[in-house]
Amino acid sequence: MTKARDYKKEYREYHSKASQIDNRAVRNKARADVGLGVGDSREADHKKPLSKGGSSARSNLRIVSRHTNRTKAAS
Repeated sequence: MTKARDYKKEYREYHSKASQIDNRAVRNKARADVGLGVGDSREADHKKPLSKGGSSARSNLRIVSRHTNRTKAAS
């Protein structure tokens, strides 16, 4: 039997951290910079990931499908 997720606890312990709020703001700004609106299923992809020293400059962003972006992260 699978234990139900405690979303409130997840938010309290992870998503509400200042660093995660800052990360979310960066992701939202990247979406706005490439022209993706609310409800658009595509995603803004950082060609060189932020974790590897990339930036959120427009030249480092591209629009890709959700599948492409999530597959890239797994590899």
